Amino acid sequence: MTTPGPVLTAEEAAMLRGDSGPGVAMAMRMVVALAGVLGAERLMPVTGAHIDSCLYHGQAGLDFAEKLASLGARVAVPTTLNSSSLDLMHPGLVRLPPEDAVPARALMDAYRALGARPTWTCAPYQSAERPAFGENVAWAESNAIVFANSVLGARTERYGDFIDICAAITGRVPHAGLHLDEHRLPTLELDCSALSPAMLGEEAVWAALGDVVGRLSGSGVPLLTGIDPASVDEDRLKALGATAASSGGVALFHVAGVTPEALTPGPGWAALPSTPVTSAMLRAARDELSTVADPSAPLDAVALGTPHFSVREFEKLAAALAGTRPFHPGCTVWINTSREVLAQAREAGLVQAAEERGARIVADTCTYITPILAPEERTVMTPSGKWAWYAPMNIGVDVVFGTLAECLASARAGRVVRDDSQWN
Repeated sequence: MTTPGPVLTAEEAAMLRGDSGPGVAMAMRMVVALAGVLGAERLMPVTGAHIDSCLYHGQAGLDFAEKLASLGARVAVPTTLNSSSLDLMHPGLVRLPPEDAVPARALMDAYRALGARPTWTCAPYQSAERPAFGENVAWAESNAIVFANSVLGARTERYGDFIDICAAITGRVPHAGLHLDEHRLPTLELDCSALSPAMLGEEAVWAALGDVVGRLSGSGVPLLTGIDPASVDEDRLKALGATAASSGGVALFHVAGVTPEALTPGPGWAALPSTPVTSAMLRAARDELSTVADPSAPLDAVALGTPHFSVREFEKLAAALAGTRPFHPGCTVWINTSREVLAQAREAGLVQAAEERGARIVADTCTYITPILAPEERTVMTPSGKWAWYAPMNIGVDVVFGTLAECLASARAGRVVRDDSQWN
């Protein structure tokens, strides 16, 4: 039994037929096929796209992008590019062998040929050009998806490799999933009233909260209640969403009184199944995100900026480093950020303090997906829940999860330094 496809407009039927060229037709076939799988009755336009498939995973990804480019395809909507496999600003920093580095660069070039903007960041929402409330977009990259849906109130489904660029070329996605009102309603309540504002003053605590939220929510839509709006900012919501999308399948969350679709209670929200979230659960998440048992183990590196560091995070880092001594010579501090944010932070004089103390900047890519850390850097501390989730599997390191203050103190000492008062 074949799945019925969507009803196309005359313009969409023309694209599918090849009237706009074979590249557009190829992309439209993919979008229409996905709509059939999702049971969407029609397609809908999007105003922008963010592409994850520019990260090199093998020859198939390169072949796909180069095929589209050779057929004359170009993006139809403003399109940004996710983190890549190379840092073009710091040549030689990524230690990929030529058999991987050459096609990785070719893949980056192919997406530029398709008309995408070379942003090379997992945090496109840190750009001045970001979608407004209610805009439908086609974003890939899990943390970008959850931020767009939750914090900006834009609308995107969980788009992945290949379909992301096809949506950008056609300017269409299936009329389904999180683009629709009925799929954006909360499915469970997580009561956070037991968490103190002081505890929620640390981004890493929000990342630990994201770990709890992801595990409790799965792919549902959680509503977090009992959080003082004064304790919330975009970087904390970024940390929450990125980890919730790693430990679970969260693509949208609501924070009562904070996020745009939860400023006022919706009908039926009071009847949601509710689970309390406690400080003990966050401390347990902190420990689960760590693979190092020794609380004072020697430390080789610190990884900041996953998702990519924001200008505001550079401000916080510069303030935290004021009057402190350099980092231990045996511990490298790596800071991942985008080239756009890096330029702004440098102009504001926010990067120099970290570099003067021995920190190293990574742009265009991230230390947990490419071989950047030295082979001897085997124990790494991070305030990023996403980095803690993926680095052990991706690059084979041991991880200690902690707050920014703990990470900086540990980097100066060359060993893990804990301050449990920040977790109470």
